[in-house]
Amino acid sequence: MNPGPSTRRGLVAAGALSTVLLAACGGAGSSSEPTGQASEGYPVTVETLFGDVEIEDLPQNVVALGWSDAETALALGVQPVGVADWQGYGGTGVGPWAAELLESEPEQLGTMEPNIEAIATLAPDVILDTRSDNSQERHDLLSPVAPVVGPPPGVEVTYGTTWQQQTRQVAQVLGEEERGEELVTELEGRFEELRADHPEFGDLTIAVGAYFDGQYGAYVPGDTRADLLAELGFEYKPELVERAEGAFYTDLSSELVEELDADLTIVFPIGDEAAEFLDGDPVLQGIPSAEAGRLLVLDDPELVNAFSSGSTLGVHHALDEIVPLIHQTLED
Repeated sequence: MNPGPSTRRGLVAAGALSTVLLAACGGAGSSSEPTGQASEGYPVTVETLFGDVEIEDLPQNVVALGWSDAETALALGVQPVGVADWQGYGGTGVGPWAAELLESEPEQLGTMEPNIEAIATLAPDVILDTRSDNSQERHDLLSPVAPVVGPPPGVEVTYGTTWQQQTRQVAQVLGEEERGEELVTELEGRFEELRADHPEFGDLTIAVGAYFDGQYGAYVPGDTRADLLAELGFEYKPELVERAEGAFYTDLSSELVEELDADLTIVFPIGDEAAEFLDGDPVLQGIPSAEAGRLLVLDDPELVNAFSSGSTLGVHHALDEIVPLIHQTLED
């Protein structure tokens, strides 16, 4: 995954942004007197990786740029005016488990290289970027437009904000903290029930791999996919964690694909890659877990997207499908 916008692109975008902001301010009056009292509970101060961010009043125009920020806002009952379509859904820019909550189609604003001019045109009260590449450059590019709520303090892995952290942080920004806690409690309760129903998961190691553009790789804890499986009780294979060296993903050459071997191996294709290739690839099918029937290839794009979403809505959808598949794979 690209670490973020280039410096040159950032400078060009910053110049274009200045033009947009000047044009937007051209007809405004010079009065700085307050127009009214803030909503109850505001202003609020949100702790982020880049320092405290003050939200003066209940946001009306919300731009959701971070991975699954839009789905999180929708789960909290808030309609984003602009979104980042990280998983290439098209249309509404969110997964089908969240799309039905939209009242109108939001503006799509780009992912690793956000469209600053389009964002400024939406006149956002806040920009949600809670799961991102953690770069100061991205934060500095966005912050002239509106207050930017980046990842919470302590998130060291890029795109490593947990669904609990994201839900609580977005809920604080949007004045929906009670609903946010309900969402967290509900999903944590579901994980607890699933662990109780499948105590055997706690005795097994897991590895999660992907195939993209002719290259295998592995996700590790800090990534939403690996974290979901850990919350089901599985122990993640430590050798892969060491290989990732603090990142959420590590490439694997064909000679290293065997490192995906574990008590259960889950692999899926990204993009237009054919799942049939994985079913017939002698390299993947030759690892011990595959030969023992403990390889699960996810070939349903909707399930893969839900598994990758990292939102409460997407995780619920993923659990509906993936737990029975895991159980079946281990039983066969």
